[in-house]
Amino acid sequence: MLKEVLKDYNLILASGSPRRQQFFKDLGLNFTIRLKEIDEIYPDNLQAEEISDYLAKLKSDAFTSLKSNDILVTSDTIVWHKDKAIGKPKSHAQAKHMIASLSGDTHQVITSVCFKTINTTRIINQKTEVTFKELTQEEITYYVDNFSPLDKAGAYGIQEWIGYIGITHIDGSYFNVMGLPVQLVYDTLIEIVKS
Repeated sequence: MLKEVLKDYNLILASGSPRRQQFFKDLGLNFTIRLKEIDEIYPDNLQAEEISDYLAKLKSDAFTSLKSNDILVTSDTIVWHKDKAIGKPKSHAQAKHMIASLSGDTHQVITSVCFKTINTTRIINQKTEVTFKELTQEEITYYVDNFSPLDKAGAYGIQEWIGYIGITHIDGSYFNVMGLPVQLVYDTLIEIVKS
């Protein structure tokens, strides 16, 4: 359905995330992937969704020459815990520390998505609350050693082993925790085309 609505548009996904790319495929969309390296640095005074909104827009700002029928989609996900943003870990040791800090507590996963056309820029975001049980050191080590936590905000994937055994409750969109508020993206693309 959405594919038909977007038939006159060139949809560009600026994300190296295999999960976001799969979501676009699962929606039945024709899209191209274009990547530009940016330094994901944001002002210290930003809080929660202000950070992910800023970074999603920063990623879109790297694309300066869009055509009239292009819709560029950029996105950023952070974990917000104890008034602090947790991004992607840089090492396995850091990943273990991040997961241990989330253990036995509730945090927010915030994903912002920026839609950019030649005329407009629109940013949406969604928050999901995620609660972990008290994880053992053995469980944390097993996960970090056997999976790929380094490409994920907060060092975990809800769809992986740690999510199966460790997450006791979520309030909000499951897919948002995976890195894209799919239903919101779907609705927003339709609104952009019809506006």
